[in-house]
Amino acid sequence: MGLRAPISPLMVPFRKMHGLGNDFVVFDARRAPLALDAETVRRVADRRRGIGCDQLIVIEPPRELGTAAWMSIRNPDGSEAEACGNATRCVTGLLMDEAGTDTVALGTLGGVLRAERRLGGLVSVDMGVPRLRWDEVPLAREMDTLHLPLAIDGAADPAACSMGNPHATFFVADVASLDIASIGPRLEHDALFPARANIGFTEILGADRILLRMWERGAGITLACGSGACAALVNAHRRGLTGRTATVTLDGGELLIDWAETGRVTMTGPVAESFTGEIDLPSPAQVRAA
Repeated sequence: MGLRAPISPLMVPFRKMHGLGNDFVVFDARRAPLALDAETVRRVADRRRGIGCDQLIVIEPPRELGTAAWMSIRNPDGSEAEACGNATRCVTGLLMDEAGTDTVALGTLGGVLRAERRLGGLVSVDMGVPRLRWDEVPLAREMDTLHLPLAIDGAADPAACSMGNPHATFFVADVASLDIASIGPRLEHDALFPARANIGFTEILGADRILLRMWERGAGITLACGSGACAALVNAHRRGLTGRTATVTLDGGELLIDWAETGRVTMTGPVAESFTGEIDLPSPAQVRAA
């Protein structure tokens, strides 16, 4: 039996996209599957040795009736995320361009998300109904999700909800005064959050305007977080701090969030493509052999 020839890596095309600076490497695996183990995800997401991104996105064949595709989301640490609002806008924008339509449905671990093209290159996504029970967030034990017993270095008494992924929102007088790089990871990994959590630091500027900075689970500080902006508006309205519609200002720009009387949350904002390219990835056979 002779020696087997080495298996060559695959040169795989990708798109680099972003929503308000929240950036993604997007792979299309609808025709051929990709084998992305955690090590490969970390290599691609590395901003010095790879392409660099806040999340790695894979478009896959649809798993749900009536959807155009399935979107898988991987954090830079290799873990999987259930939802990402900015990535949803990017991917649904691509799918609408591809099909020549102004509406599309996309499957995710957080549920089926429906998108619509708006004027000015904006994309609006129906992010679904927020989940407000303690076991839906999830939290480690039963409690009121409007007031969590959690405080650390100037941030206290957050509210929690799930937008398909877990969020805790802190309301503070001055977001700029917080050392988010220090307290963010400690809050993300607090024992109160068995699946970890995205942490939002929110300053209420008015009944229809919110300032938000985000520490994203598995990614760190990001310029924007669509699901975090939705959670901030939901939790702010539940606290009586805002109306049901607000402009959320993040480090990377603005999103319009509306929590309709029907219970569904809609997020509207821009999408952009930065560049395209190819990168060598392990073949599925190499990953299976590892």
